[in-house]
Amino acid sequence: MIMSLNGTYNTNNTDPRSPRRSNAADARRSQACCWNLSGCLEMPMGAVVSSPNHSHPHHQQPLQNRGHQSLEQSISELEQQVRDLEREVQKQKELRIMYGKRMERTQDYLKYCLQVAQENGFLHLLMNPKDTQECLLSPHNFMIGNNVWLNGSPAQFPALVPSQPSDLDLISNQARANGWSIDPLEIEMKDQIGRGSTADIYRATWRGLDVAVKYMSPEFFHSNPSGAAFFAQELHTLSRQRHRFVLQLMGACLQPPDRAWVVTELLSTTLKEWLHGPGKARQPRDLASSLPLPPMEERLARAVEIAQAMQYLHEQRPRVVHRDLKPSNVFLDDALHVRVADFGHARFLRDGEYALTAETGTYVYMAPEVIKCEPYDEKCDVYSFGVIVNELVTGDHPYIDIDAGPAKIAMEVAEGILRPALPADNDGQLGELIELICLSWNQDPSLRLPFSSITPKLKEIQRKFAETNVS
Repeated sequence: MIMSLNGTYNTNNTDPRSPRRSNAADARRSQACCWNLSGCLEMPMGAVVSSPNHSHPHHQQPLQNRGHQSLEQSISELEQQVRDLEREVQKQKELRIMYGKRMERTQDYLKYCLQVAQENGFLHLLMNPKDTQECLLSPHNFMIGNNVWLNGSPAQFPALVPSQPSDLDLISNQARANGWSIDPLEIEMKDQIGRGSTADIYRATWRGLDVAVKYMSPEFFHSNPSGAAFFAQELHTLSRQRHRFVLQLMGACLQPPDRAWVVTELLSTTLKEWLHGPGKARQPRDLASSLPLPPMEERLARAVEIAQAMQYLHEQRPRVVHRDLKPSNVFLDDALHVRVADFGHARFLRDGEYALTAETGTYVYMAPEVIKCEPYDEKCDVYSFGVIVNELVTGDHPYIDIDAGPAKIAMEVAEGILRPALPADNDGQLGELIELICLSWNQDPSLRLPFSSITPKLKEIQRKFAETNVS
């Protein structure tokens, strides 16, 4: 290549010392360069490219195979993405239907409340704030306890429990007065043994004793305005409990957001892990690990102990409603005795009172009235217990045989058309137990048995089962 006087390059080789190439040869050379360039662009880094004049079909075969495999992998990944998108679309459809029905039920309940207000003569107080102020100043209207009197007559309306956050300062004073306030410097943190959405569980040492520390995440308090109230509520509930099968509170560090620690006895495993093995994967028992199903006598013993713990909670005054009873919130000690734990969602209910906090708990164990945002009482725990007992008997996760998302399951549970699959009674020994399960998860809360009736029935079933298997 020679630069001319006008500054342009002459691509013709005019050097007399160089052999002259024909135009055809130049064309072949150009094609070869283009072939090699395109091949280099398509091939992975480090691959060796041979000239097309010396190529052989078997040299190109690995390239074709790799290209074919890459194409198949890309297609497979795209198909998986499409399936994931289809599942997400279906999930959103189910959620839209469920929230639509929930809105309808809420509107119906508001209409009912307005009707009650109209029948009892205080609808105008709800509609006009000025009338409300005048009513409060009127000598004819007053409140005695939880009863409102209007114009000298008691106003009748459902006794719903408003959200009443506990006072953290009050709980702190109570902890110091009763000796269960713990200085964080006394706690020696060790390894993490559990993880939750709002807290992590650590193995620790306190005054020479092995304990479990529920470490509330600082982010939980920063992102949740009622986080301190939630923390205080759990401590207030747990500090009142004195039962063999309820988790024992050792003390607490009450310095949120960084040192909000609940210190309890250290337990080795949960009911969920004991029944299904470690890990979060939900699989049918025939596809899961080789973990054998515990003997029926032991599974019934766990059910009896949970019933005893729940009977103790429900017979307190005011009643303690757990609202999140599930296998992962039931711990086992070294002798396999249960401890009902995690009172973060628990509420106190006086006689005749109902709670009205929706979506409290875990969907597969949640009672229909809670899903539907209706007023509920301690019978929501009885429903959860029925699902747990069925899980203990079958050895399978609830609804593991159903190809549906949590929203669709919750919607069908709320409508009363879906419950977990019952165990097969091949030898006729499970009839009474199946009947008890069905009573416990009855759609009508008033037809569910109280734990004061469930406990003796379970003990009798346990005794009969033991006698039958011994003989």
